[in-house]
Order: sequence, then structure tokens, then C-alpha cells
Amino acid sequence: MVRVTKVAALVSALLSTSALAQNIEGTVLNKNGRAVVGAKVEVEGTNQRTVTNSEGKFSLRDVSNGKAELHISAPNFAHLHQDITLAEGEPLQLSLTLNRSPIEVVDVLATPIHLSVMESASPVSVLAGDTLRRQQTSTLGDSLEKVAGVHTSFHAKVASTPVIRGLSGPRVLIAQNGLDVSDVSRVGPDHSVASEASTAQQIEVLRGPATLFYGSGAVGGVVNVVDGRIPTDSTTRGEWLLETNSVDDQQLGSFNVTTGNESFAFYADGYWRESNDYDVPVSPEVEHDDHGEEEHDEEQSRVVENSNEASNGFTVGTSYLFDKGYVGLSVEQFNREYGIPGHTHGEEEHDDDHEEELDETHHEDESVFADLEQTRVQLQGEYNIAGSWVKQIQLRGGFTDYEHAEIEEGEAGTLFENETHELKLDVLHAPINDWNGALSFHYKNSDASAQGEEAFTPPSVTETIAMAIMEEKRFDDVLIQLGARIEHVSLEADNVLLPSLDTHDHDEEHDDDHEDEGHDDEHEDEHEDTLVFPIDESFTALSISAGLVWDFAPGYNVGISVSRSERAPSASELLSFGPHIGTSTYEVGALFALHEEEGEAHIELGEGSIELETANNIDLTLRKTEGNLGFVLNAFYNQIDNYYYQTNTGLFAESGHDHGEEEGDDHDEHTDELPVYIFKTDDVILHGFEAQVAWQTTDEFKTTVFADYVRARLQDGGDLPRTPPLRVGTQFSYQTERLSAHLDITRYEEQDRISEGETATDGYTLVDASVSYDLDVLNQDILVYLKGTNLTDTEARVHTSFLKDIAPRPGRSFALGVRGYF
Repeated sequence: MVRVTKVAALVSALLSTSALAQNIEGTVLNKNGRAVVGAKVEVEGTNQRTVTNSEGKFSLRDVSNGKAELHISAPNFAHLHQDITLAEGEPLQLSLTLNRSPIEVVDVLATPIHLSVMESASPVSVLAGDTLRRQQTSTLGDSLEKVAGVHTSFHAKVASTPVIRGLSGPRVLIAQNGLDVSDVSRVGPDHSVASEASTAQQIEVLRGPATLFYGSGAVGGVVNVVDGRIPTDSTTRGEWLLETNSVDDQQLGSFNVTTGNESFAFYADGYWRESNDYDVPVSPEVEHDDHGEEEHDEEQSRVVENSNEASNGFTVGTSYLFDKGYVGLSVEQFNREYGIPGHTHGEEEHDDDHEEELDETHHEDESVFADLEQTRVQLQGEYNIAGSWVKQIQLRGGFTDYEHAEIEEGEAGTLFENETHELKLDVLHAPINDWNGALSFHYKNSDASAQGEEAFTPPSVTETIAMAIMEEKRFDDVLIQLGARIEHVSLEADNVLLPSLDTHDHDEEHDDDHEDEGHDDEHEDEHEDTLVFPIDESFTALSISAGLVWDFAPGYNVGISVSRSERAPSASELLSFGPHIGTSTYEVGALFALHEEEGEAHIELGEGSIELETANNIDLTLRKTEGNLGFVLNAFYNQIDNYYYQTNTGLFAESGHDHGEEEGDDHDEHTDELPVYIFKTDDVILHGFEAQVAWQTTDEFKTTVFADYVRARLQDGGDLPRTPPLRVGTQFSYQTERLSAHLDITRYEEQDRISEGETATDGYTLVDASVSYDLDVLNQDILVYLKGTNLTDTEARVHTSFLKDIAPRPGRSFALGVRGYF
């Protein structure tokens, strides 16, 4: 009985809240003494928050006694953190002053400790508000490519993933409200991300390792798409959008709305998009008449065939709100059909002028298209304890059922499936000797499979169990941030395949039997000789980081972040063995090795152990946070040991795909062959910089300049493939209360640092512009806008794209739209 009493007393001490509380009242002003209207004021680590009224005043009720930190933020102002101490007595009266910032400062929401563009030791960017709406496209990578340090993998506008500092795929985690989006976009470039920008509130980019918050799949960075699907308040608000685009006849409609009462909040969003094949720039063909005079064919046009899409989705969510927090649940249905350019298996015939486009029904008997469906259930809650030991508990949970079918001739040729369960629990402790932080517990289980002719990776189950700690403390003008994470990753696959693969180079002679009847027999023998075996691998990855931010002068700070992050290889990197048409390669995983005997090459199981990939990263940041001129300058150096990447073996193998040719068809003898690429490990070095400078010339005019560069190379010599080139851009903005205009000019330099099998990519300059006008109609804010993209109709090929030779960027386009807010 005594033990029970002691345990109860301990639990009560951990969870008890102070019986004493005070009110905080104050005013938020700018440096000229004018009221800042609509500024957000919140007590860090709690759900106590409010906004200033028309006089800049605010009031917070029943704030627990003791030390606390206020966070004040407003558009066009630098954030302010104010330490306070509450004791018994009169309500605390505050007068707070915000300083102007020409660089937009937005908080990162999906981390247990505070991060923002101007205050974090690690480089952070956030796309939100009008900037997000101007830059959003149908794919995530294309929506983010104007963020410094972020490029797009651009897969013919139908699919793209972000490339952060030259890294993508399994090294860049894509999350939805802090949890893995759980699609297969990191397996192949032709796989679309199952997330929608038009209904998002903001998109967060954590450059460099973010493994402490998200795990080893974030060794290269994180992109987190945030929406309000689980509402944290019941204020009635909403947004709707209608848009049409000329380059692909795109039609887009979307909405999101939040409402409720004191105890319950409700949320809903939805979107619908359809588009045809998109136009690309083509120089007019020059012909000569009978007199030798030049004639220009001005009617010539070209489209990227099979680049159309039809997608829709909806989300509903609800939350129960109570004094100390909330708990909520949401359900999302995401559907997308899109063509896969460069992946046609029929023998279509096109005239020389490329005038015929694909039918909107995808010409199922000729072209290949993807049919993506995802159902996502998400749980989220927050409980503010304000106890002696525990301050707050945050919970996130998700279940995702994903299916991606590649449709050929009306039937599913290959089916990708992924079922994921994920749970995150963050426990924020009360200040300990002025240290603030959290313990984080993370569990994720992904059951992935692929079936069909192009299922190059066997079914597998990946399970992750992890624990992390993150702490920070301010010493006068210096903020220290520390963290560590340990995770156990297990990978199980029952049916790993090692076929008896016939490989050869194109210099070898082949007898007629290989071309004719013997060809089929050979594939039958290959199938019979396939070795099938199970694997059960486990890894323990440890990641640590340390950083500081020093406010060395008013309005200036310098940050440094050092980290060591370990990553377990993904199933596709280890177990792949088969044709991957999205990359036009025959992929072989790192579990296998290429051997040569008596001049003949064959693939067998590797003899070496499977190693963790280890990244040692350092980031240096210099910022000017206040005034009419602001800047953020980042430099980074990242050495990655045991870096998993694909290398060209110089060999070729049959794709194994039945193209359905009729007897007597005239086709090249190598039509059905793919180059064999095998995963291997090497030590690599990536280093570079990002720079952003903003100058608020007047209250209406602002000029922003940005640049980024990454050098990605093997430590022993050579370049990594598809590395983004040097990029420099500028934006001129004019903003009044109702009118907004922007002109963007971005220069991409030539990329000639290439790996074996790559070709150099010419440089180009893109010019974009937008103008919008805000109307007040029936007490609603209505925004009418016009956007022009690639106004000079420049032929631009994206070096990071697998399809750069057949699918350049879209040509000149105009988008007309209207947005409403309430």
C-alpha cells in the first residue's frame, strides 16, 4: 500500500499543474510606436495564444506562475522572444516592440522545439501565404524550386520530388503534418508524391540532416507539407481557388474550410485538377522557297506526349477542444491519374510535325499511365500539463494505404502497394536549469510490395523504432541546441530474387539464335534458374547534432550546426533486381555484386557486409534579421561515407517486357535492352552555399536576390550524377493594400560536371511574372490574378531530370485565376 501511495505521489508531481496562475496583458507596437494589428502572441509549449486587436492590445488568461517564454510574430516583422517570470500579484503588463524584416519569417510547426528561418542553428525555409499560392504547381518538387537550395527532379510536369543540396530519393523525407507521406515517390522519378500544395497552409523545408526529428530517411533534409486537416481551434475561416492554364489547358479548383464551436472543430478540403499534354518551345523550322528565300513555319508546335493528368482528393477532420489541449482525427482520399512520358509500349505512328496529341483517355491501347490511390487516416493531439516535470505531450499517429498501378493496354502491368503505420510521441519537459526540450518516441512500419513485369524490388517490410532527445538553452545572446537519436531499423523480405541474367555489351557478337527462337528459350531458362531466398537485416543508427546561434549585434546573428547522421539503406537500394522503365535502366541492388570470369560478366550475391551510410555535416549561417535590408547566407560541407548510388556497368540486359510487336516489325536489335546499373557504396563530398538578400526599398517596392550552388563529387575523383547547376535569381515586387506585382528572373548555368553516361546541360534563363488585385465582394476578400511563366518561351532542360532529353520545361504559359478568403 505504501508503494502504491509513493507511485501515486510521483505521478501527481509529474502531472500536477500549478494552482496559481496570472494574467498577462500588453501592447505590441512597431519601432515608430504604431500598433501592430493581428500579431500572434503565444506562450511557448502551451496552447495559450491570442492575437492583437486594432489597438495592438492582447490579453492571456490563467498563465501558470513561474518562468515562461512569449513568442510574438507578425507578417513583415522579425519574431520576438520575451522571457517572463510570473508570480502572485497584479497581472503582468507588457509593452513589446517588433522590428521590421524584409525576409518573411514563418515558424516550423512539425517539430517539438521552436525553429524558424531567422532563429535556428539549422537552415530552414518555409513557403506560406501568398508566396505559396504564387509558386504552387501540380507537383511538389516544381512548387518548391524557387526556394534557395531546393531544385526539382522534374519528370515532365507529371511527377517531381525536391532535390535538396544535390540529394533526393531515400535521403529526403517527404512528410504530411510531421508524418511520412508513405508513397513510393522516393523509389522512382516517375512516381508522383501523394500530397497536394493547393490545399496546404505552408510547406517547410529543413535543409541538411534533420534526422533528430524525422529519422534516418531525412539524412539529406525534410519537406513537410502542413495543412489544417486536424483543427486546433474552431474559428470559422476558409479559402477557395479556381485557375486555368494555357500551356496544358489545366483546370484547377480547390477549397479548405474550418469551423466549429467551443468544444468541437471541423475541417474539410478538396481539390480537382485536369490537364492535357503540355506544350514545349520549338524553334521555327527554316525552309527555302524556289528563289532561295527563307520561309519560317510559324504554325509548328510540339507537346510532350502522355504528360496529361486527372486528379482529385478530399479530406475531412474533426477535433475535440478542451482547456488543456485537443485531440483530433482526419481521413483523406487522394486520387491521381497521369501519363508516364517515355514509357509507351505500342507502335504508334506520328507525323513529322508532332501535331497529334494523346487523347484525354490516355489511349490505353498505346500509352502507359499511372493510377494512384491513397487513403490516409491521421490522429493528432496535444495535452498541456504544465507540471513540475512534464510541460506538454504531443501525439501524432497515421495509417496510410497506398496503391499505384501502371496501366498498359487497359490492364495493370505493374502494381505498387504500401501500407504504413506510424506513431510519434513528443514529451516536452518543464525547464531544467533553464534547459527546454523534449523526448521523442517514434515507431513506423511499412509493408511495401510490387507485382508485375516491372516490379524491380521484391515485397518487403521495414520497421523503425527510435528515441530522440532535443534540448536548447539561451545564455544571454547565445542559443545552444543539442540533440541525439538512436533508432533500430529492420528489413525483412521473404522472396528476394537473383535471376540468371544474360548481360553483354554492344560490342559483342550475337548469333541468330539469340535474335530468334533461342531468345524465348533463353528467357525460360533464366526464369528456371532464378534463385529465391529470404533476408532479415537489422541496423542500429545513431545521430547526434550540436548547434548555436549568437546574436552578436542588434539585428544580426551567426549560426553553426554540426551533425553526424547514420542511415540504413532502403529496400530498393539493397534488393532491386529488374527493369526500371522510369529511369530506363536495369537496376541491381547493393546486396549483389558484378563478377567477371574469363572475360564474361555475371551477377551474384555480394560477399561484403551491408554498411550504414554516415553523413558528417557542418553548416555556417550569417543573418541580418531586421531593418530594410535583410539576408540569410548559408555555407555547408557534407562528407558522406558509404554513400549508396548507382553506377553504370557498361553492360546491357533484356528488359523482359513484351512490346507486342507483330512478326516482321522493323525495329532496332537493341530496342528491348536496358543498360545495367548496380548500386555500390563510395565516400562522397558535397559542399556549396545558399544566399538570400532582400531590400525593402520603399513601403511598396522590394528586391530579392538568391543564389545556390552544390558541388557533388566522389572523394577519390569523379562526379555524382544529376547534380543541380549554379543558379542565380532575382525578384522585383510591388505591393500595396490591394495590388501586388512580381517579376522573377532566374538564371541556370551550364552543368558540365557529369558522371559516366551523362550528358552536359546548357544554361538558360527563365522569366516569370504575376499580378493580382484584391477585391472586397460581399464582405469577402476576392483576389484575381494573372501569372505568366517562361515568358521568353525558352527551351529549358532540367539537368536533375531523367527525361531531360525528351521532356524540357513547358513553354510560355499564362494562368488566370481567382481566390477567395473568408
